[in-house]
Amino acid sequence: MKEKVLTGNKNGMTMLLVCILQYLLGVAVLVFGITRMVRAEAAGGPWGMAVFFLILGILWIILGWIPFLGLRVLGPQEALVVTLFGKYTGTLRDAGFYYVHPFSTSVNPAAKTKLRQSGDVDGGEQHKGLSMVLTGGAQLDAAQFASKKISLKVMTLNNARQKINDVLGNPVEIGIAVMWRVADTAKAVFNVDNYKEYLSLQCDSALRDIVRLYPYDVSQGVDTTGDGVADDGSLRGSSVVVAQRIKDQIQEKVEEAGLEIINARITYLAYAPEIAAAMLQRQQAAAVVDARKLIVDGAVGMVEMALERLNETQIVNLDEERKAAMVSNHLVVLCGNSEAQPIVNAGSLY
Repeated sequence: MKEKVLTGNKNGMTMLLVCILQYLLGVAVLVFGITRMVRAEAAGGPWGMAVFFLILGILWIILGWIPFLGLRVLGPQEALVVTLFGKYTGTLRDAGFYYVHPFSTSVNPAAKTKLRQSGDVDGGEQHKGLSMVLTGGAQLDAAQFASKKISLKVMTLNNARQKINDVLGNPVEIGIAVMWRVADTAKAVFNVDNYKEYLSLQCDSALRDIVRLYPYDVSQGVDTTGDGVADDGSLRGSSVVVAQRIKDQIQEKVEEAGLEIINARITYLAYAPEIAAAMLQRQQAAAVVDARKLIVDGAVGMVEMALERLNETQIVNLDEERKAAMVSNHLVVLCGNSEAQPIVNAGSLY
């Protein structure tokens, strides 16, 4: 199904005036018929023409509201898919006052669907208030008043967080926000049953497919690109790349539904609660090991520099035993967690 935009129907104001004049003409015919009937009764003449105009005026008033059904008003960034007796006739896309066939119907299967996205957050309360006013307090289904218009604005879908196992089998919780809009109204309405629910399901599916390819943090020997070579990709360190892959896969899945994915971003990422404490301990241990390694490397460098300076200046001549003692003392002082306690040695090592 390909979208067909109706461009020659923006004559709503003209048709509104015509319908009003037509209705007024029907009232005039009814009044004229009543007047003829009164005159005919007073004159005792024939009632044929009077009855004809009276019936014509009554039928005109009873059926005169039907042409008003063809009036359609669209705001900016709104569209309306129009069908006539089950056949797709076209889509109204530009803002304006339109007139279509009075028996045309508007189609939007997702009009009653409320997701966690922009435009659907407070819509239910508004419809509920409208239904209470129209029914004098009686409770009606708010979805009955859902508009059949299709929004062409960029909307943000924020699905619920999902618990997914990464490539190493660690459960992580992740959430994404997807910015999307309707690009082809005919595909969105006729190719899928409900394009909002379809988009939400495809977002969840794409998120699971991509997250399973990455570790939460950088791990050795993991190939995240599929080229057979281990790399440094991870959910935490390559969030932009992961989000782009999620966007591309969602776009591929919703192309048939006439939707365009503008952007996708990771909004929440953390280990699952059942392993969060253990992973935190592992990260802390790795940080301590890295810090100790850096301290040892620095201490060895400082001892090496001290021995080289002593040899250059020839202040003292150290044999191998004294060098070993000096290295030991320096390493203890530089690598220890507490301040060193100096000891003054007035004697000899021998």
